Amino acid sequence: MPTAQTFLTIEPFADFARVVDPTVFAPVASDCWLGLTDVTNSTVAIAKGRYKAVNMAGASVVSALINALKGRQFPFVFGGDGASFIVEAGDAATARSVLADTAAWARDDLHLDLRAALVPVTAIREAGRDLRLARFAASPQVSYAIFSGGGLEWAEGRMKSGEFQVAPAPAGARPDLTGLSCRWEPIRSRRGVILSLIARPAPTASPGAFAATIRMLLDQLRQADTREGHPVPIEGPGVRWPPAGLDLEARASRGRRLRLLRKAALLPHTLFAYLVFRRGKKIGGFDPAHYRRQNTLNSDYRKYDDGLRMTIDCRAELADRIERTLAAAEKDGVLRFGTHRQSAAQMTCIVPSVTADDHFHFIDGADGGYATAARKLK
Repeated sequence: MPTAQTFLTIEPFADFARVVDPTVFAPVASDCWLGLTDVTNSTVAIAKGRYKAVNMAGASVVSALINALKGRQFPFVFGGDGASFIVEAGDAATARSVLADTAAWARDDLHLDLRAALVPVTAIREAGRDLRLARFAASPQVSYAIFSGGGLEWAEGRMKSGEFQVAPAPAGARPDLTGLSCRWEPIRSRRGVILSLIARPAPTASPGAFAATIRMLLDQLRQADTREGHPVPIEGPGVRWPPAGLDLEARASRGRRLRLLRKAALLPHTLFAYLVFRRGKKIGGFDPAHYRRQNTLNSDYRKYDDGLRMTIDCRAELADRIERTLAAAEKDGVLRFGTHRQSAAQMTCIVPSVTADDHFHFIDGADGGYATAARKLK
């Protein structure tokens, strides 16, 4: 059974359609723990135009745990208003501390209620569910965890009912969020619609019927678009200065200085980065054009965590066809789904080092995205 530390020993696959192929999955070791977060007041934040802050809160626990584990890799998946990850028994105490500190930071700095839980895999299996893990290679340098078995969805339900919860740390606690940023501009649709989509198997559906529907949907997308709906341009997203995410990055930065002072300290750094990307020429060992292309390759615009999630750029006609396919499958008892249309996508980044190619880029819709699609699914 794979553990968190042996995640990289799992053979990765690059054909995303294999997320519904049971042969690519292996059961997670029973002594591992599943961590989860979600923003409980995301609806209010969306109504106030704060979905970028929601995404920042959702990605924060991944960034904090990367830093707490000193760069040791572990499986995780970003869900828009939260994230899920697996750690081994020896890292469970670290994960609990990170969850508590991150929830406190979201409360104190972002004024968001980040619910957190840490669930033993044994509890998942005792409940009759499973937690299985695969590894999707978004690029040769970056792979994302893929979860199946129903255990993640079960654990989310238990967290929302108050079980396994990790309470926020006292006021003033802060995780190390070094590398967490959101400096890129919103990514406007080039085809007409940014569609955020969630599809999960119905409780009584056969795995084969659900897999067939997902393959049909992915085939529709592949036939309509050579980039399969990728919302980020090949050359990478746009930049401006000061970046729209400057305040959020200041809130994530470390130090005891007032936030306004931290924000002021970031201004020259972000200006320098803006000028480098605008000029597009190499500076030292850093190639901004290569970085932006890698940014696109490493983006997680599609994922699987007990169900399909995608944020895609497509024509309205294709969005209509996708929704008709899903509605027909829902009527037949194959799946449950929710979608949300908007005019732009947005990106939240975790960049351990700007000189390496293993930076992570989380994609969601810019106006409610997965959070709104999830409400429609319910």
